[in-house]
Amino acid sequence: MKENIVQNKSIDFSIRIVRYCDVLYSKKEFIIANQLLRSATSIGSNIFEAQDAESRLDFIHKMKIASKEASETFYWLTLCDKLDNFDLPPECFNELKQISALLGRIITTSRKNLE
Repeated sequence: MKENIVQNKSIDFSIRIVRYCDVLYSKKEFIIANQLLRSATSIGSNIFEAQDAESRLDFIHKMKIASKEASETFYWLTLCDKLDNFDLPPECFNELKQISALLGRIITTSRKNLE
């Protein structure tokens, strides 16, 4: 079976965010931690769900949802980065950018294959 890079990256990213949110929870930053945790882990869950899509259009739709969740996650990470004392791991942005780029290419290629 071929390795699915975007799935692997989304799992690694989710694990990093879960660990980071543990830090936020310990600082009693519940609202931001909850929002970040929800959007970041939703990226991977939608990527995984897309693998069992009912059609090519359903696959594209799930990948677009994952991309939207990545955008929301970028917002929450930016907020954490700008707030004092949030100790955001610097690699979070790079990992998210890689996932977003992969999603963009997957969506574009999948749309072309519809024609």
